[in-house]
Parts: sequence; C-alpha cells; structure tokens
Amino acid sequence: MAFSSVLSLLSLLLAAWSPLASAQEADDVKSIPLRTHSLSQPYLDSDMQSRWFDYGGSTVVRTDQYMRLTSQHPSQAGWIFSRVPLTATNWEIEVEFGIHGTGNLFGDGMAMWVTKDRAQQGNVFGMKDKFEGLGLFFDTYKNNRPGVVFPYIMAMVGDGQTSYDQANDGKANELAGCSVRGMRNSNFNTKARITYFQDKQLIVYVMYKKEDEWTRCFEVSNVKLPSVTYLGFSAETGELSDNHDIYRVETKNLYSPSGSTNRGAAGSKEYSRGKGRPTTPKKSGGWFWFSLKVLLFGLVVAGGYAGYTLYRTRQRDRF
Repeated sequence: MAFSSVLSLLSLLLAAWSPLASAQEADDVKSIPLRTHSLSQPYLDSDMQSRWFDYGGSTVVRTDQYMRLTSQHPSQAGWIFSRVPLTATNWEIEVEFGIHGTGNLFGDGMAMWVTKDRAQQGNVFGMKDKFEGLGLFFDTYKNNRPGVVFPYIMAMVGDGQTSYDQANDGKANELAGCSVRGMRNSNFNTKARITYFQDKQLIVYVMYKKEDEWTRCFEVSNVKLPSVTYLGFSAETGELSDNHDIYRVETKNLYSPSGSTNRGAAGSKEYSRGKGRPTTPKKSGGWFWFSLKVLLFGLVVAGGYAGYTLYRTRQRDRF
C-alpha cells in the first residue's frame, strides 16, 4: 500500500515536470531587433535619404504613408534593398504591405529577396534572373498554373545558375507555396512573417484573412541560404498594373542562450505560432530551476514517507 502511494506521488511529480521541461526548451528563442534591416515611417532621414536602404526604379516614397514600388501604371519596376548585408544566421522578417488597385485585370506582383546580389534590375518581379539565395514571390497574375488559385505565394531558392520558370509561374522552381485568395485589395494591411533557422527551417506565415489572425503558408526543412545576403523588395507591372506598397519592415536576429536554435524545429515551431502575434520569448531559466527543486523536494518527501511507513509496519510486526 505504501509503495503504491509512493509510485503515485512520483507519477504526479513527473507529470508536472514534463510540461515545465518542454516549456524551457520551446521558449528558449530570444530576439534582437535589427535596425539596419528594418523600415518604418518616415522611412527617410532629414536629407531625404535612407541610412540603411537604397531604392530606385519606379519607387516613390510618401514619408507619412508608404514606400510604393509601383503605382497603377503599366511597365513599371521598383525596388528597395538594404545597404549592408544581413549576416544573422537565424532571423525573422515581418513585412507589412498592400497590393491594391481598381479593375478586374491586374498584375504582376511583388517579391521579397534575401540574396547574395543586391539591387540588380531584371525581369523577375523587377529584379535579375539567376539569383543566388531566397526569392519569395507574391504573385497576383496567373500565366499557366492549372489547379492553383491566385494570388499565390511561392518560395524559390536560387543557385545563381537556374532561371525562374516565368512562363509557368515558377512551377519548375517551387520550394513551397500557398494560395492567398483575398490578399489583394484587403480591407486591412497584409502582413507576412518569414522565419529562418540556418540550414534547418524556413517558415512563412501570412495575415490576410482577418486582422491578428496568422495563417501558416508553409514550413520547409533543410533550407540553406548564402551566409552573407542582402534584404530587398521589388515589384513590376506589365500591360496590367497594380499599386505595390511597403508600409513597414521589422527584422530580428534570433538566438538562444542555450544554443537550442541549432536544433531548428523545437524553437522555430513555438516561436512561429499561427494565430496572433509572435509569442514573446519568456525567461525560462527560473522555471527550470524551480521545477528541478520541486522534483527533488518531492523525491525527498516520497522517500521520507516510504521510510516512515516501513518503520511503522515493523513496529506493528514486533507487537
């Protein structure tokens, strides 16, 4: 009877320990804002330049509203690119943007770049083909992708040699993607959150259905990007056109004091929850030691109880 009670107590203690230990591992991802790769109003300094970003092509800056890559006119291409490289090994980029216009015919879309080259114009959403690094395409015009609903978000990791499959909307190059019907002309600003753990995972969430509701677009393992890259955004129009606006960019360096980000999956899944804003990492070291003390105390109590019960049993046996 006494032994059974001890086992029950130990089971309860272990059950309490397990979620605390899991929380310690999952909440161990912390972040540092990277001002060098972030944008917010008024976007420009007093000399009407950005300290950390260059922009060109058709890009127009309204310091109180947006950085407009293209306006609703045909044959435009605009871009924004960081001046300094993004050297963080693990990072998260949240971009707030809008794709909007009038009429039922529109195009072509915009892109986010994390690439080895910077600010070289071309025919892939306004930037050069055969890029090396990550291209994340917010494609609004369907050329030839049967069975795929547009607008469509698609990721491609370029090797510097392979061309983008423009005729088929990147079908031959697709790493992962998702349909985002309703993203264009949304009644609130669209957001995308891209999280990368070096050589481990690339995760993309999008807020386009409702405000403060994140939808997971995709999660891919074993993604390898160049160690030195530049962050950029671009858009283009052809015969069809749209406004492509950037409202805010927030970039963070992700790290773990215990080094758990090197494992990839555990930290990233917790940090990139699909609903609401990203979970703010908690200081879990205190919980770890507290739960350890609780476990040790419980073991001492259980041992004492078992010894006392055994002593009482022997005393009764003597009489």
